[in-house]
Amino acid sequence: MHDALPRSSALTGAGLTLAYDGRTVVENAGLELHAGEVVALVGPNGSGKSTLLRSLARLHSPQAGAVTLSDPDGADRVDATALHPKQFARRVTLLTQSRPTPGGVRVRDVVAYGRHPYRGRFGSGDAEGPDVVARAMRLTGVESMADRPVDELSGGELQRVWLATCLAQDTGVVLLDEPTTFLDLRYQVETLDIVRELADDHGVAVGVVLHDLDQAAAVADRVVLLHRGVVRATGLPAEVLTSELLTEVYGLRIDVDVHDDGRVRTRPVGRHSTRPRPAPLP
Repeated sequence: MHDALPRSSALTGAGLTLAYDGRTVVENAGLELHAGEVVALVGPNGSGKSTLLRSLARLHSPQAGAVTLSDPDGADRVDATALHPKQFARRVTLLTQSRPTPGGVRVRDVVAYGRHPYRGRFGSGDAEGPDVVARAMRLTGVESMADRPVDELSGGELQRVWLATCLAQDTGVVLLDEPTTFLDLRYQVETLDIVRELADDHGVAVGVVLHDLDQAAAVADRVVLLHRGVVRATGLPAEVLTSELLTEVYGLRIDVDVHDDGRVRTRPVGRHSTRPRPAPLP
């Protein structure tokens, strides 16, 4: 029955309470990821963003609440924990902040690991695999390093390889925990472009943890703001990323500009923000 779930799925966490060593770190949190939509999780360090994301990926069992998968219109809803690991991995994939780097393995082979949920016991039965792997490498710009050992890559290059591996899993829900970490500006922008294309062009439901508030505002359809393990606000970027709320949550003054086209720009105001700047050279 569960194999009949459409690949384009919605993922919902309801009433999630999460703890480490008996200490509650997320309390009664709700989060919905819909097909074709990007949801950005933002908030200060320690607010529970990554823990909440990991719970949606079944890597952190909730003390209360439930995680469910359904088709895009909410029908055929099932408890995500009831799915066999391979069944779940065909629907949901997670790119974590860090992964162990395998020694002496080529980039193309690491990306191909993403096809594991589709392979039989002896690695057979994945006719679409080579084309999907090639597409994932092309989207993330790692084709030119296909034959390089991954343990020789820079942090930014390796991050793109892991993103390609995630895309090769070809799921209807993609969870990304700080995917722009270690990337220079060009690849940060290109990574967020990929995130947007996954939703717009392929109907994927994307949940992404981001530290950069402007990046979240630019890429997300909805923003979820967490503070001390509690969801403080959920909504459009301009509704959530307000000066009053951000200043309260982050503990410093943050000014916000909302442009006529809906773009949001945040400006943290520190002690030296108003210091006179030297005049430009003639």
